Amino acid sequence: MKTTAFYQQHIAHKAKMIEFAGYNMPVSYSSLNDEHHCVRKKVGVFDVSHMGEFIIKGKNAKTLLQSITSNDIHLLSPGKAQYSCLPNDKGGIVDDLLVYQLDEETFMLVVNASNMIKDWEWISSQNQHNTEMKNISEQTSLLAIQGPQALPTIQKLTKINLSEIPYYHFTKGIICDEEVLISNTGYTGAGGFELYFKNEAGQKIWDAIFDAGKEFGIQPIGLGARDTLRLEMGFCLYGNDIDDHTSPIEAGLGWITKFNKDFFGKSLFEKQKKEGVTKKLVGFEMIERGIPRHGYELTDKSGKTIGIVTSGTQSPTLQKAIGMGYVEKSNSSPGSEIFVKIRDNIVKALVVKVPFLKF
Repeated sequence: MKTTAFYQQHIAHKAKMIEFAGYNMPVSYSSLNDEHHCVRKKVGVFDVSHMGEFIIKGKNAKTLLQSITSNDIHLLSPGKAQYSCLPNDKGGIVDDLLVYQLDEETFMLVVNASNMIKDWEWISSQNQHNTEMKNISEQTSLLAIQGPQALPTIQKLTKINLSEIPYYHFTKGIICDEEVLISNTGYTGAGGFELYFKNEAGQKIWDAIFDAGKEFGIQPIGLGARDTLRLEMGFCLYGNDIDDHTSPIEAGLGWITKFNKDFFGKSLFEKQKKEGVTKKLVGFEMIERGIPRHGYELTDKSGKTIGIVTSGTQSPTLQKAIGMGYVEKSNSSPGSEIFVKIRDNIVKALVVKVPFLKF
């Protein structure tokens, strides 16, 4: 298994380690609930250095990205980031990703670790203009500092006024005498920043962040709480809620699917948007006792299968079981009564609008 630059820090914090996307990663340090509440109420630090980073550069970089991503690259400018996806040629999703415009001809793509090779091969196969591509994943570390006290924590370490970086914008600055890309993004809904920097700077930046956040009760956070935090916000997880066989329209990602340009899957997605889809990704809350898990069947009252659970958990914030799943369109409206098949029982749930957590 691969390790990140922070492996020794995880061991020092007595992390429970698991294999994830080929990496030895921390799933928890104390407990999932404790870490979850720390991010919602204070500040937590995630090592997400397993994510992939690609540099796409050259005069035809925009042309390439406009043809392979669902969102509109022309909405970007240097200093802005964009959530998007890579549609495949069968109406599904190769991956979801972030696109950063570094300068007029240079972009950074941040992709899921489990899809790194697949994404690289897909993008390379569509690179008709010999646009420069560089995989910097192995040289790049990424820490996500999330929570209401993330800003005052990081502000101690940089002269940049972090409050002036809008959501989904970024800047480059200096932390611990090292160049860092500071991005106002995250996967928790709790606010905060993501920091990209070279592996060699990892230990001193980690130590500086934890020193700065000590007064706020800062903690390292594992993949377990990352999953419960993102699910409370209704954020999709690739491999669970979206994959090679789900379209962005079915997944409720029409807002990152722009039809003012040509890209893979455009005609099919346009048809789905106009005529509707047969299945939709919905959020639901359990009315009766039971926790939905990935792969559980969703049924109607009679027990007829109408879909499948893609993500589910006991929400630490809401103190109730929540989930997401694909259901037939007729069962997808908020307020619809659906059932989760747990062992041999069908357990009542209610379709609700996401995010589950309302601020």
